[in-house]
Amino acid sequence: MTGRIVAFVYAASLICLRSGLIFAVESQPNVLVILTDDQGWGDLSLHGNTNLSTPNLDQLANDGAQFSHFYVCPVCSPTRAEFLTGRWHPRGGVKDVSNGGERLDLDETTIANVFKSAGYRTGLFGKWHNGTQGPYHPTARGFDQFYGFTSGHWGHYFSPMLEENNDLTSGNGYLPDDLTDHAMDFIKADDSRPFLTVLTLNTPHSPMQVPDTWWRRVENRTIEQSGLNPAKEDLQFTRAAIAMVENIDWNTGRLMQLLQSQGISDNTIVVFFCDNGPNSDRWNGGLRGKKGTVDEGGVRSPLFIHWPGNIASGTTVLPIAGAIDLLPTLAELANAPLPKANPLDGRSLVPLLNNPNAEWSDRILFSHWNQKVSARNQKFRMDDAGRLYDIEKDPGQTKDVKALYPDAHEQLAEAITGFRKDVLSQLKQEPRPLTIADSSGNKNTLFPARDATISGGLQRSSRHPNCSFITNWKTVDDRIQWDVTVPDDGEFEVEIQYTCEALNVGSQIQLIVGDDSRETVVLTKTVDRPVESPLIGAAEDRVLRTESLVKDFGTLHAGRISLNKDVRYLTLKATSVTGEQVMDVRLLHLKRLR
Repeated sequence: MTGRIVAFVYAASLICLRSGLIFAVESQPNVLVILTDDQGWGDLSLHGNTNLSTPNLDQLANDGAQFSHFYVCPVCSPTRAEFLTGRWHPRGGVKDVSNGGERLDLDETTIANVFKSAGYRTGLFGKWHNGTQGPYHPTARGFDQFYGFTSGHWGHYFSPMLEENNDLTSGNGYLPDDLTDHAMDFIKADDSRPFLTVLTLNTPHSPMQVPDTWWRRVENRTIEQSGLNPAKEDLQFTRAAIAMVENIDWNTGRLMQLLQSQGISDNTIVVFFCDNGPNSDRWNGGLRGKKGTVDEGGVRSPLFIHWPGNIASGTTVLPIAGAIDLLPTLAELANAPLPKANPLDGRSLVPLLNNPNAEWSDRILFSHWNQKVSARNQKFRMDDAGRLYDIEKDPGQTKDVKALYPDAHEQLAEAITGFRKDVLSQLKQEPRPLTIADSSGNKNTLFPARDATISGGLQRSSRHPNCSFITNWKTVDDRIQWDVTVPDDGEFEVEIQYTCEALNVGSQIQLIVGDDSRETVVLTKTVDRPVESPLIGAAEDRVLRTESLVKDFGTLHAGRISLNKDVRYLTLKATSVTGEQVMDVRLLHLKRLR
């Protein structure tokens, strides 16, 4: 029996009856989930896109089940929260993609918690985007292993700074390939337990970076199919997205070959889906909308579920489904008990995997972003303006049919009103401080520039905060502040990721802690070592980016401090400035010593 097979076996030929679906398996199945970033429904040759070729993903779909109408959220962190919990993302407090609004409430049970409790080893490789500090980190949410980044996007895709479990590290080569390599290593590990492997690739999210090998295949490719707004389509961006998607397809093929070579393909469920609509005006099957919209094109995603011998090849599922359904579905397939604390909004899709024509009651799925809500039942979508579309006949949402179907219009309008009242009302608007790691687990807390409040003449390196750094630190009046909560008193080592040109060495900085009544200087440090780095990333970009470029940041070992539970914020400021500016700051790093 291989290391990938669970240690206990019910019987040599155990037959498990679950919701009418009969699985002939020897053990709990392994689960591999592949989630891509900003890949649209139309970015597959399977769906009719002749601009690209995705043979491995097409085969994955054809050899298992593919869902014709599967829905995610308009942007990434909400989709990830719904996949993790089986619940609408506002219930878990996820309301933004940065500024702390991406954090998943701590009372939510994740899919990793569920599978870990059922005896699985759990690993996440790639983008997390549901919290960075302390108890919000993936290693505190049920994942045994983590390799990747917790931010909404990353600034460089070639050997960048990453996290491995709770430590900073450097990647190795092109990031999607590197993430896939680590997922494959996790799958191959000599461990008797079944695995839940979640591979969350960062592509085709911008910046549009892809190795020359992949770029040369598309650089001069004719774009045969355009999006609904050809005048707005950037063909260079489209080609870059195509190259990145074809790389995703190649990595998918590597994973499938690994499962075969390890002899575990028949005992592994493979799931593929995307986190939102496409991130540009490229071809998307005629669907209206793209990333960030609550229209069909902004929220429809492919969903493929592959399990040889258990899910019939060529299965096509027509009933609508959503990211909220993945947790209950996979938990049932794995015989993993569901959480009892929070009721799920999703339902298990197992009956449809058994029989796509099974009796299945209609329901309503909601799409929400930026106070806009649309609702979809099997036949219709009501958009955020109250217009009604027959999606079965009009997937491009071109004709408002509310006058023809007043009852359907009323039903969906009432449903949206109820969703706003019962679900959106749960989103809390009060400030959410960043949580410093407590004494029970992860000892590291990262405070990236994106999470800071800046004042004076300070600037971010980009209007997109997720992978930015703070610059233009020129005066003693400039302040960098992080609002925090300290669950346990403790002692911490302080490090700062920074750059500083040689001519600017010598500035003195202070770390100040504040509570409700006073501020206290806990650390004074001279910037005594230059760390010089050019801006990195532009040379590898295929399209001019809007995100921040990055640098090779060094580490300033600032000293040790003690913090107590009364501390409410941490502030960096300068007491003297040598040269033109103090330094550029990427993040503040606290290491708990006790």
